[in-house]
Amino acid sequence: MTTPEYALEVSNLCKSFGGLAVTQNVTLKIRPGERRLIIGPNGAGKTTLFNQITGDLMPSSGKVQLFGKDITRLRPDQRAHFGLSRTYQIITLFAQDTLEHNVALGLMGLRSARWHTIRPMSFYKDIAHESRRILGLVGLENRASLPVSDIAYGEKRRVELTMALAQKPRLLLLDEPLAGLSSSERTTVKSLIASIPRETAVVMIEHDMDTALDLAETVTLLNYGKVIVDGERDAVIADEKTREVYLGS
Repeated sequence: MTTPEYALEVSNLCKSFGGLAVTQNVTLKIRPGERRLIIGPNGAGKTTLFNQITGDLMPSSGKVQLFGKDITRLRPDQRAHFGLSRTYQIITLFAQDTLEHNVALGLMGLRSARWHTIRPMSFYKDIAHESRRILGLVGLENRASLPVSDIAYGEKRRVELTMALAQKPRLLLLDEPLAGLSSSERTTVKSLIASIPRETAVVMIEHDMDTALDLAETVTLLNYGKVIVDGERDAVIADEKTREVYLGS
């Protein structure tokens, strides 16, 4: 089977709210295994772009292709089956449920079997085992039975990232994964992101430039919903337009 040239192709993507354009003819091409950083001022349209890629928001026009397949009109759950996963800027975990159940829900999302909330976790022995194994990879296996509400904010970020990785994505979108973390927590999450295998392309929105640039190979600068600069990391950061729009002179 031939591997498609691009993991993600976004072509002329536009989204308007009440006549106001939030994304304007955004075009991106992400290679398999690529590490892409998307930057821009607040309100530049970065999360709106992610939402259109994942299907949380339908574009007004344009096309989204995942590994050569047009997914523009597919639901988010349908896109997940083609290898797309994400995290959110605001943590979306089930706070009163356990870490183990949260990860298990991520795993169940890709299986044909139905999840019955009245059944104990022990009923799904293979999923329970896999959930704990995955939590162990990020040092949280001993907290698997705790409710999410009982763990620290940095640990919640790790659980959310773990849930996204549990789906074995071919393309992973990370929306500000380092937001609100302490210095030590940022180091932990950065190491986790750096350890993601090259079978997975990673596209990240992040304002912590010192940390994010270490993880990125390519960078896209958005402003007012438009791609201003796009290319190799060092070239984009050195571009005058990047300094003018985002980094300052």
